[in-house]
Amino acid sequence: MFPRASGVLLHPTSLPGPYGIGDLGRAAYEFVEVLARAGQRLWQVLPLGPTGYGDSPYQCFSAFAGNPLLISLDLLVDQGLLAESDVRGAYRFGEGTIDFPTVIAHRLALWPRALERFATAPASLRDRFEGFCTAQAGWLDDFALFMAVKARHEYLAWTMWEPDIARREPAAVARWSVECAQEIQLNKLTQFLFFEQWQGVRDACHSRSIDIMGDLPIFVAHDSADVWARPEWFQLEPDGRPTVVAGVPPDYFSASGQLWGNPHYRWDALARTGYAWWVERFRALLDLVDRVRIDHFRGFEASWEVPYGATTAVRGVWAKGPGATLFEAVRLGLQTERLPFVAENLGVITPAVEALRERFGLPGMAILQFAFGTDPQAPDFKPHNFPRNRVVYTGTHDNDTTLGWWTGDVGHSTRSSLDLVNERELARRYLPITGSDVHWDFIRAALASVADTAIVPVQDLLGLGNEARMNEPGTIGGNWRWRMLPGQLTDDITGRLALLAETYDRV
Repeated sequence: MFPRASGVLLHPTSLPGPYGIGDLGRAAYEFVEVLARAGQRLWQVLPLGPTGYGDSPYQCFSAFAGNPLLISLDLLVDQGLLAESDVRGAYRFGEGTIDFPTVIAHRLALWPRALERFATAPASLRDRFEGFCTAQAGWLDDFALFMAVKARHEYLAWTMWEPDIARREPAAVARWSVECAQEIQLNKLTQFLFFEQWQGVRDACHSRSIDIMGDLPIFVAHDSADVWARPEWFQLEPDGRPTVVAGVPPDYFSASGQLWGNPHYRWDALARTGYAWWVERFRALLDLVDRVRIDHFRGFEASWEVPYGATTAVRGVWAKGPGATLFEAVRLGLQTERLPFVAENLGVITPAVEALRERFGLPGMAILQFAFGTDPQAPDFKPHNFPRNRVVYTGTHDNDTTLGWWTGDVGHSTRSSLDLVNERELARRYLPITGSDVHWDFIRAALASVADTAIVPVQDLLGLGNEARMNEPGTIGGNWRWRMLPGQLTDDITGRLALLAETYDRV
């Protein structure tokens, strides 16, 4: 489906920069140039939404909104929406990791200043803002009100608000819309600024023949504008609490499973709309990216339902999903025969899941770190068994770095110490691994494979260990914080990657 190419996985929050978190300013454009010099044609990112619980991009306050923390402050200074004194001098941020509470507090103090200056911004900018608000009203109005009311309630979950606004009674919505008018306008402005800046980065990618692969989580956060605005589409109790929540049974990452906590859909209610919300969700994301990795694709065939209040994901049941009917609706709604999607088909994968993926010609994923152990899919993850229609990774955002995997212990996974010894021995023979550059052995194997697409996390390019891991599933706290240092991605590294891309016909 996709031309032979390779790329790099790096979430924009992990870019270097002076303001505590990666953003869509100079470092993003510099990274695009690095990709081009390295012969890469893909930049893969994680979900771009405003993060909520645990700072996870997979637990966002909206399935449609962008993350205001990614807005470049320097670009706002260039536009006259902030003064240099607003963003420099008074704040000091560490490098190499993200202190989310400090960064969030910093930005919340800045946005009112940008809104004040926006009133006298050039007419062309204000006209674009008005056009944006009109075009995106279908989700933007709900999101802007949701975040405004949430801020007035000290960011408590919507189920803990006053009952009338939690239930979106018309009188309450009207009253809060008036009381929070300025905050609503501010929320709309930061969304506009995010989308404008993101489009600039995307244009820079396209000018260098680089596509962006986005990420769509199957589930949305319970504490989100989506669930608050349309509770009838989710399995909820009358008071708004979920009846069942999402997760997966015990797996490679966690012996007690992964308990995500997202509410499950009422697929029957969504089907009666022709899956219109899902069509719009895919359409909105494809306005931002060129390809979409569907996280937890298997959930469209059947998903793991865990009773609300459970402390682990061990006790659950598989519940049928919408299957092909949803993707037929998406294909019809997007008016395309070929869906530019990648199916994350990891975990408990049944013939029915693979049949659904193959019906729509979606490439699946292969993870080299999983190729040498006891996972039932391990044979499929060995390069000599790949089909061409595959996306191969050395590891994903959920894996340890390749060097961390090679030198670490079993962690919270279901593997034993003997399993670890055996899988490393097989990897040593298979690749083969003879020195200390194990991460480059994995990178070479991925790019040399027959798979049409090969993706390498930037941490593996840098040869970093466990300290650079982005996320450890099944754990709370300390995830999503890693950042690249300025100048860390050197010419030697990019030159080595460029040579491999050329050698294996991925340029």
